[in-house]
Amino acid sequence: MFSSFVSNFAGFGVVAVTFIAMMGAGVAEESGLLGSLIRKLVGSAPKWALTFILILVGVISSVASDAGYLILIPLAAAAFASVGRHPLAGLASGFAGVAAIFMVNISLTPTDAMITEIANESLALADGEPITIVANYYFMVVSSIVMALVAAVVTEKIVEPRLGPWVPDGAVAHAEEATTDEAADRRGSRFALIGFLIVLVIVALATFLPGAPLRDPETGDIIGNTPFMDSLLFIIMLAFLVSGVCYGVGARTMKGSGDVIAAITKTFAGLGGMVLMLLMIAQFIAYFNWTNLPRVIAGSLAELLEQADIGAIPLLIGFIVVIVVLDFIMPGALPKWAIFAPIFVPLFMRLGVAPQTLLAAYRVADSPVNALTPLMVYLPFIVTVAQRYVKKAGIGTVVALMLPYSGILLVVWVVMFIAWFALGIPLGPGYPPSVP
Repeated sequence: MFSSFVSNFAGFGVVAVTFIAMMGAGVAEESGLLGSLIRKLVGSAPKWALTFILILVGVISSVASDAGYLILIPLAAAAFASVGRHPLAGLASGFAGVAAIFMVNISLTPTDAMITEIANESLALADGEPITIVANYYFMVVSSIVMALVAAVVTEKIVEPRLGPWVPDGAVAHAEEATTDEAADRRGSRFALIGFLIVLVIVALATFLPGAPLRDPETGDIIGNTPFMDSLLFIIMLAFLVSGVCYGVGARTMKGSGDVIAAITKTFAGLGGMVLMLLMIAQFIAYFNWTNLPRVIAGSLAELLEQADIGAIPLLIGFIVVIVVLDFIMPGALPKWAIFAPIFVPLFMRLGVAPQTLLAAYRVADSPVNALTPLMVYLPFIVTVAQRYVKKAGIGTVVALMLPYSGILLVVWVVMFIAWFALGIPLGPGYPPSVP
């Protein structure tokens, strides 16, 4: 305990990731770029579609791993506040899109590549044919849209009415009432677009040319376990940073490097409380894993399901329930799948259930509880965002907001998955739900 206290925190990668991501977002916010983007989003999106659009963007943001938590959730809260809606409802909807629908997407993500590879290693043990990264693609796309719609309904029919009207106070109220210089905003937006395009061109040259440094040096791939995917968070940070500085120059909200440094310093200073909470969480997670309890519990539940003499659909539902329970103590998608895949992929194949179906069931089970578990590493950051608008907000506030999302999304998603399996709809191109 004493000897590992420093190393537990030093090895807690989320701390560095948070500061890197927030550096760009902080400059963009302080320069006025984020406010301008939010006003444009709110102004162009139909009122009825704003919630759905924010949630769907949150779902898509999982392509960039941590960026959704650090950028989209604060943006969603600010977007709601800008139109007089309760910012905690915006925060909750953004959190639902990023965390509770995490394991599906409209595009393929690095996580898809990793869990597919784990599945293939388990298939090799059972002499099965390997599957590809698109094995769940149809299911992922439909799930992304349907679950975003469900989360939008939960926001507008349950969460927002429970919160009641929002009465801004203090600095927040002053910020919301501030007038906008339209000419300066237009000029800043043009400068920001030029800055963004410059970053885009540099990234494109480093990615799409043959032998480019952001391609896989051996295969030349761009998507998958590649330098490009590893660089996504930095690329997003750089885009926000450069665009924010350019907007500040154009809108004359930033007059020199001192203003840029001051914006970053202000952003980092606001993360002090979160850093303290992350220090405590890092110790708890390290000690909890040291006890080996997660693996013992996972193994016991796996053995229980394996011995159950029931049909494929009840066993799939049982599998989903086990993963949901384990997600409270093992939030990471990869560790649980690494434990369960070697046990259940061969078992379900003997029952005529294809490995891509088990993988789809895992996607359903691993997502909704992400928004509830106290071991979610970004929970302290989300609490910090909530406290910008409601000073007395805490972890209990955020968990209470997310309960309706997790419960309803899980039920609807399980029903959709079982119907998909029963109807025999392909989960991806050339991937039926049952073994031929």
